[in-house]
Amino acid sequence: MKSCEETMRILEAFDLTGTLRGAAELAGCDHHTVARCVAARDAGQLVGKMAPRGHVLDPWLEKIEEWVERSRGKIRADIAHERLCGLGYTGSERSTRRAVAEAKRRRKLAHGRVYRPWIPEPGQWFQYDFGDGPRVEGRLVLLFCAWLAWSRFRVVLPIWDKSLPSVIASIDTTLRRFGGVPTYALTDNEKTVSLDHVAGIAIRNPEMVAGMHHYGLTLATCVVADPESKGGSEATVRIAKADLVPTDANLLDEYGRFGDVAAACEQLCDEVNGRPHRVTRRAPAEMLLEERSRLHRVPDQPYTLAFGRSRTVGTKLPLIDLDLGQYSVPQELRGEVVWAREHGDEIVIVHVGKEGPVEVARHQRTTPGNPRIDPRHFGPQPEGPLHRTPRARTEAEAEFLAIGIGAHHWLTEAGQAGVLRVRAKMTHALSLAKLYGAEPVDWALGHAAVWQRFADGDLESMVEQYRQRSVLTLHRASEAATLQAGTASWEGFGQ
Repeated sequence: MKSCEETMRILEAFDLTGTLRGAAELAGCDHHTVARCVAARDAGQLVGKMAPRGHVLDPWLEKIEEWVERSRGKIRADIAHERLCGLGYTGSERSTRRAVAEAKRRRKLAHGRVYRPWIPEPGQWFQYDFGDGPRVEGRLVLLFCAWLAWSRFRVVLPIWDKSLPSVIASIDTTLRRFGGVPTYALTDNEKTVSLDHVAGIAIRNPEMVAGMHHYGLTLATCVVADPESKGGSEATVRIAKADLVPTDANLLDEYGRFGDVAAACEQLCDEVNGRPHRVTRRAPAEMLLEERSRLHRVPDQPYTLAFGRSRTVGTKLPLIDLDLGQYSVPQELRGEVVWAREHGDEIVIVHVGKEGPVEVARHQRTTPGNPRIDPRHFGPQPEGPLHRTPRARTEAEAEFLAIGIGAHHWLTEAGQAGVLRVRAKMTHALSLAKLYGAEPVDWALGHAAVWQRFADGDLESMVEQYRQRSVLTLHRASEAATLQAGTASWEGFGQ
């Protein structure tokens, strides 16, 4: 391929001479080269552009794109290079990294999300989310993070768990700090908010709906597994975790009491709400004063939970934990949310379904390590190590067990007794069943299991015993030939 300078000399010679061969003689090249340069200029293409060269990785590009697509852009370049080497690739790892990065870039452009700016109205939206906070005496403290959309006012509260009472109490405190109630509340699909999804529609927790109705607040949830739908609360979580959780970056000391975490959260809120926001260039606390005129009145009394604390039933073990004790729940409610409360010395468990709240279990209070179990909650007990039922896995085993119940007993007892050559003896029993029929062999196998007779020849002996018993004829004397004294001599008595 000619360089740019050579190409320009060729075109200049052609313009001067007007012929291909004359230009070729002046430029010192072939007239076909002059023709290609002139045709490229007439076509409006860049003259002197280098043709793409082949690369050692070209035959493997489709495989790299396949791996990137299968992993949804998560595959590492070193893993891709290792797999390529196993397929015969001899190039460098640097080339593989460039190819993987380019494939990920193209996939991101093809499947990437395009955002539309959200311009909230005053008094319309607030968002809340949860984040892992510091530890106090070995126990993890959660951070309830709320964000009022228009004014960018943030509220961070420490809580012990994400149970329904904790969430309701946090929302109540947040609304009182706002000084009013907005129209909508946006959050994740927590179990305290959404019980299920049907055709993409979130099924709300009725207790949560009742609590939001108490405040005149409409509850909305973002798309499942889409935290970007509520970026304000997500940013609040990041800020709170960066400033409150002790790490090597912030050199914070450990918290000794839960009250210390609460004080630190309050101090953080004062700082972030008192400084100008990077978007509005105004302090959120200042903008909140304007937004309060668009908020609704907060009720004087908080919402009272009727069914206690929410708990999620285990998916493998239908149990719930309450105050360090475990209590069984019907297995049909695995993975569901139930509410548990203390009623004297009893624990009452309630499930809120489509038909409303229903009491599903009632237990006596227990202590740690001693779970309260109701056998009716677990269904039939599966087979254990002491009781096994023979189940055929091969055709020979199925034929043997088809002889009858005696074959099942014989196999079970033979296994317990450690009998050798069990399969050979099963084959011999099948041969006898074909010769004499299944009934005598089944009888012999059952009695052999009861009498523990597993030696060679025992089965034939018992089959022969069964056959001899079946051919014996029982003779009974008739009433006319009996030797028993008759009663005819008694007929005259009493007359």
